[in-house]
Amino acid sequence: MTHDNAELPTKMRDAVREHWKALLIEGILLSIFGLAAIVVPPAASLAVTILLGWLFLISGIAGLALTFWARELPGFWWSLISAALAVLAGLILLAQPAQGTLTLTIVVGAYFLAEGVATIMYALEHRRELSGRWSWMLIAGLMDILIAAIIITGLPGSALWAIGLLVGINLLFGGATLIGVALAARNA
Repeated sequence: MTHDNAELPTKMRDAVREHWKALLIEGILLSIFGLAAIVVPPAASLAVTILLGWLFLISGIAGLALTFWARELPGFWWSLISAALAVLAGLILLAQPAQGTLTLTIVVGAYFLAEGVATIMYALEHRRELSGRWSWMLIAGLMDILIAAIIITGLPGSALWAIGLLVGINLLFGGATLIGVALAARNA
């Protein structure tokens, strides 16, 4: 390790300790937003869809501008197609957010199914190396498949709650983690 790399953990610890209040405030806000999303998942699902629509639209417009600005670079047509697809995806999500939420829910369900199968296969393949821990991976894979089954079999109704609930849970746990880090840094 170089001298700068050796000091990095100390610098990070000092920065976290110095800014623990900012981390605490962010953690509290994330937890509040997470709880709100859990309590009202349809509104959170719609909000996520609209946010993604704007992100696709803005990144697509920026991509179009940059593609035309650097049109002499190789791959012009592929960049143009990619940027145009981003604009189209953004416009569709913004014009039809309810249908966009349904589509996103299908994608999330498919992701949980694929992730569950992959996790189970990984656990089974590595059960000798992971000894007692492989069963936890197996359980995690089975839980992913269960979540996928709940989402997919519940369509189209699950589109009202799935994205919002999952985002809410993520925000709540992320916020709780930041609160824990902030309080530990304050007490250090």
